[in-house]
Amino acid sequence: MKDLNAINERRKKCLLLFFLGIVAIIVGVLILYIFGTPFGIVFGIAGFISFIAGAVTYDKLRKDFKNKFIRSLIEEMFEEARYFPNKGVSPDNVYRCNFIKKADRFHSEDLILGKVGDVRFHTADLKLQERRVRHTKNGTQVYYVTYFLGRFFEFDFPKEFKGQVIVSEKGLFTFWTGLKKIELESVEFNKKFNTYTTDEHNAFYILTPHFMQSLIELEKRHPGSISISFTGNTFNLAINNSKNSFELNLFKRLNDEIVTEFKRDLAVIVDIVNELKLNRNIFKY
Repeated sequence: MKDLNAINERRKKCLLLFFLGIVAIIVGVLILYIFGTPFGIVFGIAGFISFIAGAVTYDKLRKDFKNKFIRSLIEEMFEEARYFPNKGVSPDNVYRCNFIKKADRFHSEDLILGKVGDVRFHTADLKLQERRVRHTKNGTQVYYVTYFLGRFFEFDFPKEFKGQVIVSEKGLFTFWTGLKKIELESVEFNKKFNTYTTDEHNAFYILTPHFMQSLIELEKRHPGSISISFTGNTFNLAINNSKNSFELNLFKRLNDEIVTEFKRDLAVIVDIVNELKLNRNIFKY
C-alpha cells in the first residue's frame, strides 16, 4: 500500500504541473491578446516551463514504476525472471512464425524472460503498423495504420518439431507461404481457427482433441485474436488485443484493482503453459 500511495502522490504532482502549465499558457495568451502587455509573454514562458517539468517528472515516474513496481510483480510470479522495459522481441523472431506480415513500423518493449516449471519463455509487447498513402486535392498524405497491438510469447522446448504448424483465429491477418490448409476433427475448432502446416502427420500429432479444446478455452478467457505456431523447438503465441501492457495511467489513480489487472496480464503466461499443457510428454524427448 505504501508503494501505491507514493506512486499516486508523484502522479498527482505531475498532473498539477501539467494543469498549472496549461492554465498559465492560456492566461498568457489572453493577456497578450486583450491587453497587449509583456506580462502575457511571462505567463506563457512560465506555463511552458511548468508543462515541460510535468513531462519530465512523468517520464521519470513511468520508468521508476516499471523498473521497481512492475519488476517486483514479475519476480514474485516467475522463476529466474528478468525484465527489460525498453527491450522487446526481435523482428526475426516474430516473422519466422509466419502468421504475421512484415510491418513498415515495428516496435516492441517490456521484454520478460523466465520459467514456468521447466518451460522457459520470453514475452513482450508488440506494435506493428502498415504505411498507407492517401491522394487528396491538397496533395499526397502518408499515414500509418496499426494492424497488431498486443503481446507476443515464445516458449522453448528440448524437442524439435518437424516442419511448421500454424493455427490462426479467423479474422486475424495471416501470412502463410508453402503451407497447406487442413481441417481437424473438431468442428468447433475449425469454425474458430484456420490451420496450416507443412506436415499433416505432425499437425495431427500436436493438435490433439485436448489441445484444440484447451486453445478454445484459452481464447474465451483472453480477449483478442490468437495465433500460434510450432516451428523448430519453439512454440509461439500472439494475442492481438489492442492493449499496451504495464503502462501507468496518468489520469487514473493506481489502486488494488489496477494492480490485480497487471497480475492478470502476467498470469496469461502461466495460463498458456497450464491450459495447453506445454510441459507434457509430446513436447519432450
